[in-house]
Amino acid sequence: MSYLNFDKEELVNLEYSLQREFLRTNRAGAYSSSTLAGCNTRKYHGMLIVQLDELDGGKHLLLASLDESIIQHDAQFNLGIHKYPGEFYEPKGHKYIRNFEIDTIPKLTYRVGGVILTKTRLLVEHKNQVIVKYTLEEATSPTTLRFKPFLAFRNVHQLTHANMVANTKFTKVKNGIKMCLYEGYPELNMQFSKDPDFVPVPDWSRNIEYIKERARGYEFQEDLFVPGYFELPIKKGESVFFSASTEICDPADLKKQYMIEKERRLPRDSFANCLTNAAQQFMCNRKEGKDLIAGYPWYESIPRQTFLALPGILLSQNEIDTYELILKTNLGRLKDGLLPKYAGLTSDYDAADAPLFAFYTIQELKQFKDKKELWKTYGPAMKEILSNYRKGTRFNIHMQPDGLIHAKQEGVALTWMDAYINGKPVTQRGGLAVEINAAWYNAVCFALELAEAAKDKTFINEWSSFPELIANSFLDTFWSDDHGYLADYVDGNYKDWSVRPNMIFTCGFNYSPLSREQKKAILSKVRNELLTPRGLRSLAPNDLLYKGSCTGNPDLRSEAMHMGSVYPFLIYPFIKTYLEIHKAGGLSFVKQIIAGFEEEMSEHCVGTLSELYEGNPPNAARGAISQAWNVGGVLSALSALEKFGETS
Repeated sequence: MSYLNFDKEELVNLEYSLQREFLRTNRAGAYSSSTLAGCNTRKYHGMLIVQLDELDGGKHLLLASLDESIIQHDAQFNLGIHKYPGEFYEPKGHKYIRNFEIDTIPKLTYRVGGVILTKTRLLVEHKNQVIVKYTLEEATSPTTLRFKPFLAFRNVHQLTHANMVANTKFTKVKNGIKMCLYEGYPELNMQFSKDPDFVPVPDWSRNIEYIKERARGYEFQEDLFVPGYFELPIKKGESVFFSASTEICDPADLKKQYMIEKERRLPRDSFANCLTNAAQQFMCNRKEGKDLIAGYPWYESIPRQTFLALPGILLSQNEIDTYELILKTNLGRLKDGLLPKYAGLTSDYDAADAPLFAFYTIQELKQFKDKKELWKTYGPAMKEILSNYRKGTRFNIHMQPDGLIHAKQEGVALTWMDAYINGKPVTQRGGLAVEINAAWYNAVCFALELAEAAKDKTFINEWSSFPELIANSFLDTFWSDDHGYLADYVDGNYKDWSVRPNMIFTCGFNYSPLSREQKKAILSKVRNELLTPRGLRSLAPNDLLYKGSCTGNPDLRSEAMHMGSVYPFLIYPFIKTYLEIHKAGGLSFVKQIIAGFEEEMSEHCVGTLSELYEGNPPNAARGAISQAWNVGGVLSALSALEKFGETS
């Protein structure tokens, strides 16, 4: 039996199948995604979405869908499904679905009378190509398959409409056709493993709706171009392969190519393998080098998230070389000791925490690399960051005389809690942020550790007095015996005692100014007020500003993002510290926490973790369908659990 199971009786129920999505990527930036029913509910869904550096560097939807029909005795049964105005779905192909499996790649089984047709699809690694395999498992009469492609040729953030500009001409290629709707785009080659008949019937399918976009408060209707349809006969037991690619392929090689790609796939036969499979999907190639996509379907690279995601994403698989390539790509973006909030796009360098999180990422390499080598390789970047924070850099980020880092500029959110409404931060947290100063202390101590191994006396003499100064100032500023936990941020005479998860970073870093008893008190506070089955809440429910639901228009969602929404990546420092404090006595509780994430594998986006979850039970998934630092954080938690078991 498959590890990932779906209720066969419910697959024909759109309320069930439209809420579950799947995602495949080519490990280089392209992806394919839809719902279990095959109905695209987002403008970001499609069969082939590719990264086009020659246009704008963004992702572009070429082939939105391929509608299949089974034809027997001149009767046509349409397997496709699209949403149109008035809660109208046409065709209603979902009613023929009998099973959905995803052991290695998604597999749909359709039944129409005595006909059973299976369909699997995968993306070719590092190529802009999707291959779909159709197998006629059962048939009692001569059978023909018809295929109708729906084309978009647009950026994933936009929608397209019927127009006179689109180039609707096609050119025949071996076993198919190629088309390019707009100048600047690559040609889309649609080919089969056997020669089909192509019947040109050019037309626009108008007013296709995306229910997820409507729910999110965005435009949700578009028109897609249908050039005609392909037809070919198929016999019982026969398999036919379809390829959509930006390059012409040899149809005779499609079966072999499909089998090679399938063998490369990691089976999703366990919780760890599901997350590892998901982790591999975030890889991408940039002009600057290898990088991580922060989340699918709408994010690009976000350095702060990359640094926190990398250890779980790659070190758990001993992918050291790729880890360092991505680390160096991101450090190559340093300017004035800072990193951009978003990489690959025009972005301000307003992520005050990102450069300090980089130290943690380098720190995790200690188990694989010699300290002298680490200092030689990463020392220059580390020194650049530390010196700029010390003397002061952009956005009024600077070290105070007491050794703490002050970061505040009106109208700018400098921490990871960076949601905006009408250009104003929802949670600015200006001044002394607890996680920034925890990361600062960890960074200075770790840099000194490496410098001492490398005998860098100049650096040691310059920085050796700072750890004690920072530690003392940190405790004086943030800790309260009366409260029993850390202030979230301090701005002048104001101390914010909102119960937020940012204090858990102070516990999780290798270097922490906290005592064992202080960590224990923080764990208790976080466990009692922030812990959920999907991670830690961004704000305690008893706070007057708490928002337990993250739905509605963009402003409502932005308001809730860091006012109660749950983030899985935060579970790693919590679990790491919990095992450190409670040791074997905490094992059963930690395993219970991990089990909460395992339940998510068959929900929302199959086999991965979403961007965030609602603060209120049942902690429904929201935001992007697959987020790197959440997958990485839970993988790191699993590794911590395994290592504890090995050493206990």
